[in-house]
Amino acid sequence: MTKSVENVQPIRTLEQHVEFIEAIRKMSPKTADRNVLLYNLGISTGLRIGDLVKLRIEDVKGKSSLRIQEGKTKKPRTVYLDNIMADIADYLENMASEGYLFPSAKGGYITTTQAYRALQKAADYLEWDWIGTHTLRKTYGYQYYKAYNNIVDLCEIFNHSSQAVTRRYIGLREEELGVTQRNFKPFG
Repeated sequence: MTKSVENVQPIRTLEQHVEFIEAIRKMSPKTADRNVLLYNLGISTGLRIGDLVKLRIEDVKGKSSLRIQEGKTKKPRTVYLDNIMADIADYLENMASEGYLFPSAKGGYITTTQAYRALQKAADYLEWDWIGTHTLRKTYGYQYYKAYNNIVDLCEIFNHSSQAVTRRYIGLREEELGVTQRNFKPFG
């Protein structure tokens, strides 16, 4: 059973990122390359899992960007792949030149449930109870915000209705409240 979006958190540190990739590789050796690319593509683009699993090889092979229509919002979006092109090329080295990027053994592409299970196996191994498919998109948002401190652009990238929604989605509001409450000293 998948977790609610509110209970899922972003990966906040480089150490967590490295640990999670190692856990993915350890817990799913047969599909490790596929699952690691799914994770890396998700945290590098901020795409929803439903849009990620439907990507085709010809959409990404040798391309620095692609234009998609997001499944949930039906809005067009340009996704930049510059920082992950080498990972995509390595993954595709021994694959056909067309077809689904994340194929299922049963044909077609993996389902969002299969993607969730792959991530959950690694999370269970690490005893992390806050990982879900939204972790990828939230990690993109959290890291983008930390790098550029620009909630306005991030709100637009995510097609959110307000900055408050974006702040809450990537866990900033909770993090900020924690800091202010820990540092609050009445009459101090």
